Amino acid sequence: MSNKSNAIAAVIAGAAIGAAIGILFAPDKGSKTRAKLKEGLDDASNNLKDSISASSEVLREKFTSATQGLDGTFDELLSNVSHKTEEVITFLESKLADLKAQNAKLQK
Repeated sequence: MSNKSNAIAAVIAGAAIGAAIGILFAPDKGSKTRAKLKEGLDDASNNLKDSISASSEVLREKFTSATQGLDGTFDELLSNVSHKTEEVITFLESKLADLKAQNAKLQK
């Protein structure tokens, strides 16, 4: 995870811990305290799910971007190889023509 994601997770965890401690020391009935704790845990759980969802989306976008970049690089590499192959074929054809010319002179 990135530093930003770690910071967000730390803030959420700190808020949940602070809320739980505050509720535990509040002068309420046990049933109210348990309800508040459950509500706090539900909020923390929802915040964590949202954070994970956001992080997953960021990773998905980065992966897609990297994949597209790799595809472009691969296509460029194939194009370069194709051009070099053409250059080699042209060179070999010219050498073959020279050899044919030399052979024709020897056959006279």
